[in-house]
Amino acid sequence: MTRILPAILIASMSVAAWAQDVSEPITASQRAEWVLKRTLGPTTLLFTAFDAGLGTWRDSPYELGPHWTGFAQRYGLHVADTALATGIEASVGALWGEDPQYRRAPEKSFRGRVGNVFRMTVVSHDSSGREMPAYARFIAVPGAAFISNTWKPDSENSSVDALNRIGFSVATHVLANAYTEFWPDVKAKVFHHGTGSPNVAGNPADLHR
Repeated sequence: MTRILPAILIASMSVAAWAQDVSEPITASQRAEWVLKRTLGPTTLLFTAFDAGLGTWRDSPYELGPHWTGFAQRYGLHVADTALATGIEASVGALWGEDPQYRRAPEKSFRGRVGNVFRMTVVSHDSSGREMPAYARFIAVPGAAFISNTWKPDSENSSVDALNRIGFSVATHVLANAYTEFWPDVKAKVFHHGTGSPNVAGNPADLHR
């Protein structure tokens, strides 16, 4: 849980600025901006700092040490992981027009919306708005997990560690999707701003990784 919470916050809170009409396919510039903001957006960087600080406090991985240099290295590793995963998903998905953004379903029942949270973990949309398996994500999540072994410290660069990162990424996708699906409604009730929430938001990912 000490790693899952900050990753959820990174993935879910950084999607708040992401929305577009569901009838419009994602453009190349929007895809590039999605990668940039998912990697270097202010909220993402803030919670990456929190996660790196937590790792420094826990001295995990121990090779980096519990000091400022270790914090900077952990911070850089988190950014690299996020850039790799989002870059793979966006670039590979562009080959066949896969849209990486999360699409909300506020018109459905609570049960239906929960189903949408889980479905959108493994489903995306093509350029015409039709659902399709999230092939780019299926490639990006394990690909990033194993490629990142090349720069992970020895205590975190085994195949088992990569498999753990895959599971962690899937879990944070589900939880970040839930945040994206329901938080606009909670916020509207708490702050009385009305819903006005979009149907599409940038998917969290396996920032998470």
